[in-house]
Amino acid sequence: MELWDVYDINRNKTNRTWVRGKMLQPGDLHLVIHVCIFNFNGEMLIQQRQSFKDGWPNMWDLTVGGSAVAGDTSQMAAQRELDEELGLQLDFQRIRPHLTINFENGFDDIYLIEEDVQLRTLTLQYEEVQNVKWANREEIITMSRNREFIPYYESLIHLLFDSRYQMGAFRK
Repeated sequence: MELWDVYDINRNKTNRTWVRGKMLQPGDLHLVIHVCIFNFNGEMLIQQRQSFKDGWPNMWDLTVGGSAVAGDTSQMAAQRELDEELGLQLDFQRIRPHLTINFENGFDDIYLIEEDVQLRTLTLQYEEVQNVKWANREEIITMSRNREFIPYYESLIHLLFDSRYQMGAFRK
């Protein structure tokens, strides 16, 4: 049984928890994270979800993603998910998310990290990930159009690639 902290609309913890899979009460929200790792060639590390996953089986996705469990901060959840799914250990204590996207049931913090990871050093979590590879922006857009990649808005994929070197909405 996985417990998630319940947040209010202002992103304050309510001191209540929610059991994953049960219905949220109106106004209750939870926190999820995504981490996008980019190499020095400007490619994103993407993962292919396992064939037996309930959501988006066999589809390619961003580097990692998942829900914060009870007691997690956003940074703790990002660090844990990256370690669990890929065996990659990065310290997120001084890293803030580049983006937060609100969705119907919560907040999605997105971290953009530049790290030249050697694929052979990764340990893929069998329950979640069947494969990983590097892909550039155009490859991801093409995969999305071919229904091989989770159908994020194309504009989001562009924003992730465009925002990876800096914080904020303005070009420097």
